[in-house]
Amino acid sequence: MDHHPKFEASRFLGDKRTQLVYDLQSWDDDDVINEFVGLGVALCFSPDELPEARNRGYTLATPGKKRMHRAPRA
Repeated sequence: MDHHPKFEASRFLGDKRTQLVYDLQSWDDDDVINEFVGLGVALCFSPDELPEARNRGYTLATPGKKRMHRAPRA
């Protein structure tokens, strides 16, 4: 996927509802990214690295991986 216009400088985007982080350089399904960005529950990380996302409790998303959707806390 190309970088989402709202997050042009970010490689990793997190979904606050599922605590999954998506690597935009390797993720192919644009609909998933557009869904949670459109709902306003997307999060980028600084520094923009996978260890920082894991530090915040996020897990790398893989195709077919599902988690229960929860209401984001913040």
